[in-house]
Order: sequence, then structure tokens, then C-alpha cells
Amino acid sequence: MNNQKREISRKKRHKRFTVRVVGTTERPRLLVHRSLNNLSAHLIDDANNKVLLTVSTMEKDVKSKFPNAGNIKAADFFGQFVAQKAKDKGFSKVIFDRAGYLYHGRIKTFADSLRKGGLEF
Repeated sequence: MNNQKREISRKKRHKRFTVRVVGTTERPRLLVHRSLNNLSAHLIDDANNKVLLTVSTMEKDVKSKFPNAGNIKAADFFGQFVAQKAKDKGFSKVIFDRAGYLYHGRIKTFADSLRKGGLEF
């Protein structure tokens, strides 16, 4: 029962954010999703309703280094990996959307490594 309340609260926080913030073609929204064992990130252009890039810790490059990606070290590596992929696509500025997750632990480490990788938000 407690987990259901936590998930409902997270979704409410996320909805409040997405109502105010819109990703554009020049500055897409970087949405991060966290599960117990993995992280995934999506670059979204809300103006055209398109997903520009999707990256997950389930990809071979990340999975080979971190079989279980549910820790801070994997989040740090994954952030730099996502930053490199986004820069290859031509994006240097994004809007960070933490999807209602609290800004600590893996989410904070992921955001810090994105900044180290060269993304601005």
C-alpha cells in the first residue's frame, strides 16, 4: 500500500512539472526514468510530439560494464554516456526532467555526470 501512495505522489509531482515546461527542437526535454535495476533517458521534443533519442542501461555498451545498473557508479557512467549520445545528435542544451523522483542518489549523480559530459541545463 505504501508503494502505491509513493508512486501516486511521484506522478503528481511529475504532472506539475510537465504542465509548466515544454521541450523544443533546439532545447529538448531530457526525461529520466528510474527502476530498481536500470535507468533510461529520453530526449523529447514536446512541440512536435517526437522522441529524439532513447538510451537505457540495457544497451550493450553500458550493460557490459555494469550488469546491474541500479547503483550510483552506473548512474555516473550512464550520465556521461547519455551526454555523449546527445552531443553526437547535436544537442548541447536540454531541460532536465527528473519525472517526479527526488533529486538525490542516482538521479543527482546522473544529473551531475550529464553536466560533466557537457550538457547544459
